[in-house]
Amino acid sequence: MRKSVFAVIIAGIMTMVWFAGGEAQVRKSSADLALINGTVYTMDGSRPKAQAVAVIGNRIAVVGVNEDVEPFIGPDTRVIDLEGQAMVPGLKESHGHLMGIGVAKMTVDLVGISGYDELIERVLAAAEGIEEGEWITGRGWHEEKWSDRSSLTVRGFMTHHRLSEAVPDIPVFLRRADGHAAFANARTMELMGIDRDTQSPEGGDVIKDADGNPTGILVDKAMGLVNVPSFTDNQRRQALELGIQECLANGITMFDDAGVGLDGIELYKEYADQGKLDMRVYVMASNLHTMRALQKPWSHADGFLSVRAVKMYGDGALGSRGAWLLEPYHDDPGNSGFYTTPPDSIYEAARYGLEHGWQVCTHAIGDRGNRMMLDMYEKAMKEFPHVKDHRFRDEHTQILDEADIPRFARLGVIASMQGIHATSDLPWAPDRLGHARTEEGGYVWQKLLKEGVKIINGTDAPVEDISPIASFYASVTRERPDGTPEGGMFGDQRMSRHEALRSYTLDAAFGSFHEDLLGSIEPGKLADFTVLSKDIMTVPENQILDTEILYTIVDGKVRYERGRAAMP
Repeated sequence: MRKSVFAVIIAGIMTMVWFAGGEAQVRKSSADLALINGTVYTMDGSRPKAQAVAVIGNRIAVVGVNEDVEPFIGPDTRVIDLEGQAMVPGLKESHGHLMGIGVAKMTVDLVGISGYDELIERVLAAAEGIEEGEWITGRGWHEEKWSDRSSLTVRGFMTHHRLSEAVPDIPVFLRRADGHAAFANARTMELMGIDRDTQSPEGGDVIKDADGNPTGILVDKAMGLVNVPSFTDNQRRQALELGIQECLANGITMFDDAGVGLDGIELYKEYADQGKLDMRVYVMASNLHTMRALQKPWSHADGFLSVRAVKMYGDGALGSRGAWLLEPYHDDPGNSGFYTTPPDSIYEAARYGLEHGWQVCTHAIGDRGNRMMLDMYEKAMKEFPHVKDHRFRDEHTQILDEADIPRFARLGVIASMQGIHATSDLPWAPDRLGHARTEEGGYVWQKLLKEGVKIINGTDAPVEDISPIASFYASVTRERPDGTPEGGMFGDQRMSRHEALRSYTLDAAFGSFHEDLLGSIEPGKLADFTVLSKDIMTVPENQILDTEILYTIVDGKVRYERGRAAMP
């Protein structure tokens, strides 16, 4: 009885409140959306769990039990009976490449191939009916995951010869899964003038065989030696729409896009102006030049688009041996990786960010790359001691030297990590780094958390599948999808389920300055929710990966419903 009286009082108060929805404002006490009979994980410390939620406009009005929400259900209220299923704050991808997700669907998909033979088969299939002057492009090969590794003959990679024999006349350019290396056939290298005299650029590597001839493998900045034809405007729009659809189908309500140029930002603005984004996008400008061209951060009036950060690249990737290490690679003793952006440029970006209100996010994977990033951040911070809430980020935080771990907390640097990368990389990382170095600094989630560092989660899609469920599973189990740990996963570093959910919700919102509006289910916050088919907080670990997305709700509207098209 007391709860019902309380709800009536709330309803009376709500009739006096104005709810803003763009320029229009509507005074009302009935909900537009009510979700009842659920297991609601709020991430609100004062009320961690609830049963029902009422939404008016795009804001959460009531969080409680069914009786609290019932007075708000009117004739026009859409009521979703959750039937006991779990609802969490809208899940946020904290590091990905939205257009890249769509592009991956429009080009040759090399994810999960078994070896070089299958790579050639897929390229040949794409070559059928191709018109003169067109290229074959693709992404997703990962030689460390191949069951047939017999072709990996030069520094752990294959050579172009078999691909060039199979496809001699069409330029082929295939990016590795991590986007930090690519594979080109002879026709591509001929067109681009890449031969035995081509030198590796600073921050890159043209891999050559014992005779000094290029193998077709280009690492990091060396990929810039190839000018692939650009997508048309219509193709770019198609890629964006495919990316958004894929995110919504996976329960993602907000996406941190890690590196967008001026043309991409204009496309986002076009879609935001037309109300077509359907999920929130937080943009990192693609480099120091782009940030300076934009001058100052800005947000779209509809709350769906923010441009407040910049993405810098400190080093390459571990898989392609471009991550910058303090000591040489265990399996490539003559190589310690390299920086891909001069340290002084990271420092300049940090200075500009602190002076003009930009958040600086730096890709750093190797232990030396991470140390360099922290050094440059700290150098700039000493010049701007009055800027206390910069929320600078380290993108990936993959391999750390133990001495640098406390510096993250001391400097207030957020660790933007991808749980799924750990179980993807750690089976072979000890071969790259040696067991001791991998154990000391490889995806040390608990070491960072115990220092008070905020960890935000994601997938780096399309490097990995966008699925937050898969990354959550990796974060809490430190196991492969088949449930078997491989190669030393160092399970003492895995997250608790609560920590993993925070990394996808409240802490993720903090990572983009949105914690006052998003990341938890509380009255007054924006109505972004993800509804799951299983309770990932309680089911046995071996059932987590069976979880499906039932609803993705953004700004109070159902944008995805399993088995149905997106709702208006």
